Amino acid sequence: MQSAYETCLNKLYGLRRFGIKPGLARIRELLAHIGNPQQSFSCIHIAGTNGKGSIASALSRMLYESGYCVGLYTSPHLIRFNERIQINGEPISDDKVLEAFRAVSSGAPPQATFFEYATAMAFYAFSQSRVQWAVVETGLGGRLDATNILSPALSIISNISVEHQAYLGRTISQITSEKAGIIKTQTPVITGARQAAAIRVMENVAAEKSAPFYRFGTDFRVRRKNDGRFTYLGIQTIWPDMQTSLIGEHQVDNAALALAACEVMILNGVGLDIACIRKALSENIWPGRLEVVSDRPLVILDGAHNLSASRKLGRYLATAQAGKNITLVIGILEDKPYAAMLRNLLPLCRKVILTRPAIDRALDPEKLYRIVKDYPVEASVIPDVAQAVQAAISAAELSDVVCITGSLYVVGEARAYFLGCRERIRPI
Repeated sequence: MQSAYETCLNKLYGLRRFGIKPGLARIRELLAHIGNPQQSFSCIHIAGTNGKGSIASALSRMLYESGYCVGLYTSPHLIRFNERIQINGEPISDDKVLEAFRAVSSGAPPQATFFEYATAMAFYAFSQSRVQWAVVETGLGGRLDATNILSPALSIISNISVEHQAYLGRTISQITSEKAGIIKTQTPVITGARQAAAIRVMENVAAEKSAPFYRFGTDFRVRRKNDGRFTYLGIQTIWPDMQTSLIGEHQVDNAALALAACEVMILNGVGLDIACIRKALSENIWPGRLEVVSDRPLVILDGAHNLSASRKLGRYLATAQAGKNITLVIGILEDKPYAAMLRNLLPLCRKVILTRPAIDRALDPEKLYRIVKDYPVEASVIPDVAQAVQAAISAAELSDVVCITGSLYVVGEARAYFLGCRERIRPI
C-alpha cells in the first residue's frame, strides 16, 4: 500500500503531462492562494547556462555559516525530490514535502506545471521554517521562469551558452535577453558571461532598470596559485588564500561569482563574516559535479549536460587525468548537441559505454553508437545505467578512470547505484 508521501509524488510527477509552459500567471495564482510566502524572506536569484547549482550551494553555505536560516531551491534532483528544497543544508523531510504539496494543490489553477508546483512548494516550506535568506536557481531561462516572481536582493547570471533554443531563442543575444529578465530595478546584478553580445544585452537591461552591474574579469577577478588556492580581487576589497572544495578550474570562476555576491551584500549592509565565507567555500559539497565516488579505480560523476559543460569536463580529463586509461559511461538527452558533446570527450577515452537514463527525453544509445563507431575507441551499448556503471568498473584496472556523464539524470541513477538506494529513480 502506498504511503501518503508516495501518493503525493505520483500526483506531482503526473503534472509532467502539462510540459513546460513559460509564464508567470499560474505561479502568481498558486502563491497568492498560500499567502505569497515568497515575501517572507530575502533572496538571491541565479540564472545562467552552467554553474548555477555550484554558486547557489556555496552561497547558501556561506549564509548558513554566518548565522542565518537559509533555504536553497535547485533543480533537477539527482535521486529524491526532497533534494530540490533544502533548509540549512538538509533536504526537507517527506512530511514537509507532503504538507507543502497539500497546501499548494488545494487552490491550484488548471494545468499548473510540475515546476510551478515545486517552486510554490519550496517557497511555502521556506516561509513555514522562517527562512531568512533563500538562494533560488531558475529552472529554464529567466524572464518567464516560475522563480521570476521573486523580488531579490541580488541577481546573478553565471554565464551564457546556446541552450533550450525552442524556448529561449537561437542566438546568444536572444538567450541573454531571456536570462536578463531576472534583473530587477535598482537591484545589483553580477555576471560571469564573457561574450560581447551577452554583455551588451545585460548592460542595456541593467541601465534601463538602474541596476548596479558587476562583471567577472572587469569589476572583480581572481589570481590563481599553483596549489589550487586563489586570491579574490574584488570590487572594493581583496580576500587572499581562498579555496573551493569543488573540483575543476571552472569552479574557481563559480567561486568568484559567489564571493562577489557576498561582497555586494556586505556593501549593502548584510552581516557576513569573511572567516565564515572562507570556511563555507572550502567545505561546500555539490553532488554530481566532478564528484569522486571511488579512488581505485577513480570513478567520477559529472552532469555535463550541454556543450559548454562537456568542454569543461574535457579540459579537466585532458589535464588532471592526462595519460590515464579513461572509460566513459555516457547517456545524453535528445534535445542536446550530442555529436559535438561526444567530440569533446571521445578523443580522451579508451573505452565508452553508451547508456540511457529512465526519462522519455533520453536519446537512444544506438543513435550515439552510430557516431562513436567512427572514433578509435572500444564502444558498447548497455541501456541500463546501473548495469553500464557496473560493467565499466568491473573491467577497469585500479589505476584507471571511469567517468560517468552526459546528463544529470544519468548521474542521478549512477549515484543511486553507489549509495545502494532502493527508492525508484524518478525521471524528472
